[in-house]
Amino acid sequence: MRMIDTGNNCNGTPMYNKETEYCLKQSKTMKMQAAEETGESFPKEVETEQTGTSTRKSIVLLFGIFLTSLSILALVYTTFPELEESEQRYVKLPRDIDDAKNLGKVLSNYKEKYNYQVLGAVFVTYIFLQSFAIPGSIFLSILSGFLFPFPLALFMVCTCSAIGASLCFFLSALIGRRVLFKYAGERVKSWAATVQKNRDHMLNYIIFLRITPILPNWFINLCAPLLGVDLWPFFFGTFLGVAPPSFVAISAGTTLHQLTSSRDALSFNSILVLCLLAVFSLLPILMKNKLKSKFE
Repeated sequence: MRMIDTGNNCNGTPMYNKETEYCLKQSKTMKMQAAEETGESFPKEVETEQTGTSTRKSIVLLFGIFLTSLSILALVYTTFPELEESEQRYVKLPRDIDDAKNLGKVLSNYKEKYNYQVLGAVFVTYIFLQSFAIPGSIFLSILSGFLFPFPLALFMVCTCSAIGASLCFFLSALIGRRVLFKYAGERVKSWAATVQKNRDHMLNYIIFLRITPILPNWFINLCAPLLGVDLWPFFFGTFLGVAPPSFVAISAGTTLHQLTSSRDALSFNSILVLCLLAVFSLLPILMKNKLKSKFE
């Protein structure tokens, strides 16, 4: 067996040459490969080093994407017509129904002459909120029903929801599982088992989740890529699944000035319709399972 002479410096501590450094790197790589094959966690020193590096890179990348998105948002608003001083304070992300009412009044004054600018501002803002899981998109859905024709408003909200959720999907994949498992580990693990059971009919499952309030939309967007959900069923499931609740919100937007809170958009009939649609989205799954058990 060949011995590697590390030598000693003047203080008596070992001096590593290039061959020794290479052997140490090979040893670390072998430990990582062995850990992956056996399903065990990485050695502590390797895991700590990788976690620190990947987390820093993820945070820097996320911050850069966020700043870029803000720049695009600012660019869209620079194309907007000059507002009167009394109107400027109302042009902000709506946090409650009163903000939505005030913003609706301002935008309605410019909608006829600057229709594309108003439509583009709502479109980009909606995607921005969805991409970074920022609350407030419900008020933009209501506002869309107030500002635009119903078919256009419904198509725009469904499209923005699907695009924004997909961007959030990609951001979660970039950040990695460590951050999410750190803050919502148990919840992610419990949903992972359900995803595994429904992997053969993921489109219907995503539609069902979007219609019902079982899981928050932000949680679905962040967890989906980490649990192996494919993008296309996620995108189209979101597009179709948000249509029923968006239908309710947009319908309420036609009477925006009569609303006192976002809950006013819901009624007993609308809740009943949403429940029926949620059950309907599961019918293909139930029928498939029934036919499968019958032939087996």
